[in-house]
This record gives sequence, C-alpha cells and structure tokens, in this order.
Amino acid sequence: MVKEYKTITQVAGPLIFVEKTEPVGYGEFVNIRLADGTIKRGEVLDTSEDVVVVQVYEGTGGLNKDCAVTFTGDSLKLPASIDLLGRILSGSGLPRDGGPQIVPEKMMDIYGAAMNPYSRAQPEEFIQTGISTIDGTNTLVRGQKLPIFSGSGLPHMEIALQIARQAQVPGSTEKFAVVFAAMGITNEEAQHAMADFEKTGALERAVVFLNLADDPAVERLITPKMALTTAEYLAYEHDMHVLVILTDVTNYCEALRQMGAAREEVPARRGYPGYMYTDLAGIYERAGVIKGNKGSVTQIPILTMPGDDITHPIPDLSGYITEGQIVVSQELHRKGIYPPINVLPSLSRLMNSGIGNGKTREDHKAVSDQLYAGYAEGRDLRGLVAIVGKEALSERDKKILEFADLFEDQFVRQGRSENRTIEDTLQVGWNILSSLPKAYLGRIDNKYIDKYYPENKAE
Repeated sequence: MVKEYKTITQVAGPLIFVEKTEPVGYGEFVNIRLADGTIKRGEVLDTSEDVVVVQVYEGTGGLNKDCAVTFTGDSLKLPASIDLLGRILSGSGLPRDGGPQIVPEKMMDIYGAAMNPYSRAQPEEFIQTGISTIDGTNTLVRGQKLPIFSGSGLPHMEIALQIARQAQVPGSTEKFAVVFAAMGITNEEAQHAMADFEKTGALERAVVFLNLADDPAVERLITPKMALTTAEYLAYEHDMHVLVILTDVTNYCEALRQMGAAREEVPARRGYPGYMYTDLAGIYERAGVIKGNKGSVTQIPILTMPGDDITHPIPDLSGYITEGQIVVSQELHRKGIYPPINVLPSLSRLMNSGIGNGKTREDHKAVSDQLYAGYAEGRDLRGLVAIVGKEALSERDKKILEFADLFEDQFVRQGRSENRTIEDTLQVGWNILSSLPKAYLGRIDNKYIDKYYPENKAE
C-alpha cells in the first residue's frame, strides 16, 4: 500500500519540507500531487528523524501544505533505449520534440556506478574534430575528458556544435554517437542548436537534453547525469563510441550554489558549496574506456569562466579533475578569428598517447611542438615591438613575428563548417613552417623535414 503524506510544513525556493514520514532514503524519487491532480517530481535531498527535505524538479509554483507527497522507495531512473537516438528531451528526460514517450529497454539509475580504476583502459585512439587547433596541437583521445574554458560572449556554442557535427574516428567503421546536454542556455541558443542539428543531419546520431534558462534550476542538477547515463547505455550496451558535450557547466555550478543557499549550508570559496569538487568529479570521472568493452565515453564539458578568471573555483576545480583544457580567447575573437582557440594555455594531457605513426602521422608531435614554440616566441616579440618598434628586431625575429601572424590567420582561423582532416591540419602546419628557413626548425627531426617540408619556399 502506497502512503501519501500531507505533512508539508514549509516551501522554500525549490525545496519542500515534509514532517512525520516513515524512514526514507537519500536520493529517493518522490511524487507530489497538487490539488488539481497534477503530479510534480522530486528527489529526497536530506533526511532525518523529524523532517525530510525534497527538491522539486519542476519548481515549487502552485505547491502548498495541502499537497500530497508519495515516496516511491526508488531513485530516479532513465528509460534507456536505442530509440533515444534522434530525440530531443528535457533536462529531466521527458520528450521535448513532440514525439512519443520513450519505451525503455531497461531502466538505469542516473547516478551510475563508479568505474573501477583497475578496469579502465588507457585512452589512445585519436578522435578527429575537424578543428586544427584541437586536432593538431591539443589532440582529443577516445575516453578522455577535455573541457573547453570560454568566456562570456565567446562562440563556445558554435565550437561545440561544430565538434558535434564533425567528430569521428578516421578510418573506423564503428558506431559513433553524440550526447548533447545543455544546462541553463537561453531559448535563442537552444533554437540555434536544434536548427543546426536538424539542418546538418547530425540529430540522427545524437541525443539532446535541453534545460533552458527559464527551467527550474533543480532540473539542471540532473541533466548531466541523464546525459551520461544515456552515454553509458549506448557505449556499454550497444558498443558505440559516444562523445558527450556538456554546456554550460558554470550554470550547473550556479544551480549547486542556489541549492546550497536554499538548504542554508555553510558556503566555501565564493559562495559555492564545499562539496563542489566531489560533485564535479562525479560527472567528469564517468568518461573512460573499460578493458574488454568495445564502447567508450568521451567528454567535452564547456564552461564559461566568470570574468575570464581561470583561477575561479569552477575552472580551477575542473582543471584538477580533467585531462587538460581548451582555452577560448577574447583577444583572438576581437581580431575576428574563428575558432578563437589560444593554443598557448591549452593542453591535452593524453595527446601523446593518441598520436604518431599508425594513429595520426609520424611527424605530428614534432610539427605540433614546432608550431607551439614558434607561436609562443612570436607572441613574446609582439610585446617587444610595442616597446622598441619593429625596426629594432633582427631578421630572425622579424620572420618569427610574421610566423605568429600566419599561424593565427591560416592554422587557427577556419570556416564554421570547414572540416579539416588530420592530414589537412598537418599540411597547413608545414605550409606555415615553410615561411621559416629550415635552420629555424630545431624541434623537428631532419628526416621529417626532408620528407614533408614544402621545397623552394625558404632556404
């Protein structure tokens, strides 16, 4: 027999407080019946002998002390099915595209199970995004978690959509899918994203979870868990290679802070809850490859750094957990360069295990190192030119300065729908390097220079 409790004592923000219940579990799924028969869903956030705190996914509008609360005895589950592909769902997994309800092949707990560290395989298969600054100098590897650190007003959503359209494993015939989870984005951004997915046909191999800015903040907290549970189902039940794009993690953390304030928790750095590191790790660590399993889950979380501050708690904690970062630059964006990715503070810690002979190309590492070194020196020289003028530079410095401009204009800049293969990316790199005499290419082995250097450009 199911018990209904009409013992709500308080409604505070997204929370309700229920008294005199039987023992209930943390994370237990809750149904709340309003006077008009409408059912709202919630989850137990805190439980004690006297009071149970429930967070309501659809918001607490219309709730009062006469509403009936039912504890289901189970946690929130995702109706997992291969039919999720091609669907657009709300942040809590309900259809948002006018289509039918999902008929589940199995019900999966959205909190997942921790991946045994011993069962993890080393990520080492290259994923081609078609973007040179990622493929060439900050390579993404299957099973990696590589966040994009962006700023307000920068085209991180455009970059995310381009990656979702273009991502593939070159030469592989294995099944590939994209799970796109948007948290707290505006209706305009959502419309743009959906139009892009539908226009390019990428929706056929994608599952989209949309939590809009005017949707309840509580729903934002389960959106990435819904997305990752879907990814794990496709990867480990259907042997698919799944790329999960989460945008915007900053909105997720703001929802965490809002919930913490509603529960009157003691805040930590900048008002965020002290458990934010653990909470983010619970999301990021669900990426990976399991030994003996054909599928994989790769993550690209996108976060906007408040005030472009990379030391802010959200990018700071994300950097500890993830395996590198792609940094989007205000300076390059002001120059009209797309994608405005600054390779200097960017890093992919797993790059070396996913490139080289048999994976990308034998000269990949050397070309990447030389491009990075040349661009870093050219950026330093720009600061010097501002002080002493270009005329005071040596001939070598002038060439390096020109190289930095070429690097931004030809290697970094590309079209919004331009899908470069890794061979295209490396060729663009060699073309830029050919503006320098061979003697300047100290990070590239002579055998690669003999094989790949475009002749008759500079000696």
